[in-house]
Amino acid sequence: MTKRQQQQNLSQPRDGGYTIIESLVAMIVVSVLMIAIAPVMAFSVATRVQARRVELASQAATAYINALRVGAIKPQTNAPPTRRFPVRDTSLPTDLPPVPGTPNDLYCVDLDKVTPDSCAGKKEFVIQGLWRNPVNPTNDPTPTGYELTVRVYRADVFDPPGPIKPQQQSVANSSLGDPKAPLVVMKTQIPPTTQGSSSPYRSLCARTNGC
Repeated sequence: MTKRQQQQNLSQPRDGGYTIIESLVAMIVVSVLMIAIAPVMAFSVATRVQARRVELASQAATAYINALRVGAIKPQTNAPPTRRFPVRDTSLPTDLPPVPGTPNDLYCVDLDKVTPDSCAGKKEFVIQGLWRNPVNPTNDPTPTGYELTVRVYRADVFDPPGPIKPQQQSVANSSLGDPKAPLVVMKTQIPPTTQGSSSPYRSLCARTNGC
């Protein structure tokens, strides 16, 4: 071997020992990136779960309202109180309706079935219904119609104990959501039943002081 060839061989970089170091650096870079994007991915998944939960709660609220409109859910006068018909709202028109104070005031909803008389077992949602009719002093507003406020809460609204909130939570910034805040809040008018003496139009005018 000539002297020039020996010098060329000595000048060539010996990088065979850097393979493990490069792998470690690559692993560190990937780990840092994963740690950086993990919260964003977790928040995205949580938001999707909450949005789906709100969608199902909206369907439950709509089904409850439709059942009241067609008279499938009727006022109950027997004791103890059942979880079928909405309770009376005695708050002022400018105030928020009161939050539920007991499970006896709630309508339990399962995705497979509805069990209005018992909240025992695992349920997905509970519905709070409140009716208001200033011109009807009785406890049966169906002959004259009424204004209905519906709140849909998660089934664990009373567990753990704590103050229940009246205003609907936001899906955009709630992540998995607040179990103490309603998923859906709806307000609508329920017309009088066919047994009533007034038409839906006249009933609405009397209850709202309009027309």
